[in-house]
Amino acid sequence: MNDLRLAPTVGIVASLAVLAALAAPYVLAESAGDVGLYYSSGALNPLLAGLFALVVLIVFAAGREGRTDPGLAAGAALALGLFTLLIVVAWALTVRVDVLVIATAHRWAVVAAAALLPVSALWFARALNVL
Repeated sequence: MNDLRLAPTVGIVASLAVLAALAAPYVLAESAGDVGLYYSSGALNPLLAGLFALVVLIVFAAGREGRTDPGLAAGAALALGLFTLLIVVAWALTVRVDVLVIATAHRWAVVAAAALLPVSALWFARALNVL
């Protein structure tokens, strides 16, 4: 598989990983209200990052399938991926982990998944010889 297809595929998987990591507390927690408090206790709500991750997923898929200009898709995915990462890092550094009984590593798992978005976008741009 060449980099022109593999890089956006990794981006799609990374977007799904961000969405799954953000959805995990809803499955693991006893009440959805606790999860809402957990997500709103930080500087920024990471569910906004989930929205960006969903848009990045669509951008990567459109760029991979040629439904949009791949260079434009790589640039948009990079910008949105960086915004997603910044939102998640700001939340992870300021969230109250005592609000919800969940592993404290959850926030860092979300950050790790979000970090894959700009990395795969850079990889896609590099494969397109845009960078």
